[in-house]
Amino acid sequence: MLKKLDDHHMEILSNFQEFNRDLTIAVISEFSRQFTQDPRHLKQVAAVYLRLQKESAQDDVDACPEHQQDKTDSSLPIHDQLQIENGFTEETLSLEAGKVCKNGIRILEGLSASGLRSVRFGLEVPGVREIIANDFDKNAVTYIEKNIQKNKLEALVKANYGDASMVMYENREYENRFDVIDLDPYGSPARFLDGAVQAVSDGGLLCVTCTDTAILCGNAPETCFSKYRGMSLRANFCHEMGLRIILQAIETHANSYSRYIQPLLSISADFYMRVFVRVFKGQSKVKQSVTKLAMVYHCVGCGSFSLQPLGEKTVTKGSNFKYTPAVGPPVGSTCNHCGSRHNVGGPIWADALHDKEFLQNVIASVEKEDFKLNTKDRILGMLSMAYEELPDIPLYYIGDGICDRLHCIAPSLLQIRSAILNGGYRVSLSHCAKNSHKTDAPAEFIWDIMRVWIKDHPVKESRLQEGSVVKAILDREPKYKISFELHPNANPPSRKQGLLRWQINPEPFWGPRPRARVKEADKTCTDAKKEKNKKRKREKNDRDLKMYPCKQFKAGQCKHGDSCVYSHNLDMEGEKMTSAKGAATDTKEES
Repeated sequence: MLKKLDDHHMEILSNFQEFNRDLTIAVISEFSRQFTQDPRHLKQVAAVYLRLQKESAQDDVDACPEHQQDKTDSSLPIHDQLQIENGFTEETLSLEAGKVCKNGIRILEGLSASGLRSVRFGLEVPGVREIIANDFDKNAVTYIEKNIQKNKLEALVKANYGDASMVMYENREYENRFDVIDLDPYGSPARFLDGAVQAVSDGGLLCVTCTDTAILCGNAPETCFSKYRGMSLRANFCHEMGLRIILQAIETHANSYSRYIQPLLSISADFYMRVFVRVFKGQSKVKQSVTKLAMVYHCVGCGSFSLQPLGEKTVTKGSNFKYTPAVGPPVGSTCNHCGSRHNVGGPIWADALHDKEFLQNVIASVEKEDFKLNTKDRILGMLSMAYEELPDIPLYYIGDGICDRLHCIAPSLLQIRSAILNGGYRVSLSHCAKNSHKTDAPAEFIWDIMRVWIKDHPVKESRLQEGSVVKAILDREPKYKISFELHPNANPPSRKQGLLRWQINPEPFWGPRPRARVKEADKTCTDAKKEKNKKRKREKNDRDLKMYPCKQFKAGQCKHGDSCVYSHNLDMEGEKMTSAKGAATDTKEES
């Protein structure tokens, strides 16, 4: 059971981040169960303990040279070497939460604040060897140490004072890498990504949160490009596009070091985006990255979109591939549907957002209640929706958004899904938005659905103006046969089961809190100067204005009378001029 310190100066757990924390516990727990048996991980752990053994043996040799022995036997399997050479028992190799596992995972929480998330890792995640709770604030590190002691996790969790980027750069060596790195900063994590992709072990897990959602959703595309090397767009699909821009940024950083990513789960929830990706090493797979990235062409009129891959691969001989630039663009100079221009965004990650097998395992673990989570219902709902998403279809349409463009009554969710399924195409919801339609149907088919719908539910004549998007789309006759007959698979399983999919804000002012303020004792010289300047401004505002003559009164235009804050004594101006001349004379005499 987590024991939190009752200190009003301490960074406390935020209620609106509880889903984020619970989801992280569930994902890392499932990852730990799988990764602790991974040969790559066992090889790294063996290297760590063999190095420690050699250092210990070298110390013994320096102290007593005649006792020098070579106790290693490289012919043994890695797991047996771990047990024999290091004296591991079943207890030390068990995957029990709250206990040190000698072949377990090593976790870094780069921006730990109070360390309570790291404490939860120690208490709830099985198969953990070590947890580093790092922060760049000395006061935060003090509270981290207190929280560790309060929860009796000294053997498992270590507090560390340092810059998160430097901590990761200093642990890039093979034997020192972290198996899990959790980054949850204020705003953008962009400055930490380069160190993270180097400091995570082969096959390790990166957990990254972005709270600069407005930037990723198109409010400042130039800022988005400077941080993530991708242009964001203001579109109905902006939340999924934001996730794909983040994945593209991580992939690009990883490619620089012959590494590539495999997304396990990518979630857009509340005011933030959260991705869980594994990072692998492999030059041949890195070459395929160019085929997983794409530019997005988005029509500013009707909202249709098309993707342009950056590269293509073709089979040459056997399992060899040849990579070439893609042929494009996929659109003309204007939109084929309404004649409007296009905006270009990206590049984005155009491959799968989730690993379905991994999601299935996490859902099963949460359902079995392997650990107590307060947001269990929401986790099951969100993961079930993510599992239902079409993995090979980037972005989506929103039914209400389409109808807003045409100024018509909106068909129901089941009617649109039935029309798509009856046409022989696939469709799924997206966890990013209500009434979303992720489909492989072409845009022309989507507009034909609306043309047939509007014949029975016509729009106002005033909307059919020459040159408008509505008239350009409705002037064309449908090419496809459209049927709104209810399809058996129109209602998705998550909707049938009544799972909690989109949570209403449970409290007023639901959202991120401001940064923690620095205490008086920790203020730097710069902070002290700022406070001094603020004090001067306050003194200036509070000064007696009756010392100064009223210019409006002098011109005969002051309407305030006795309530005027300035003086109506005209002799004061003469006195002021006399004192000024006197001061100038004194200055000349001194010089």
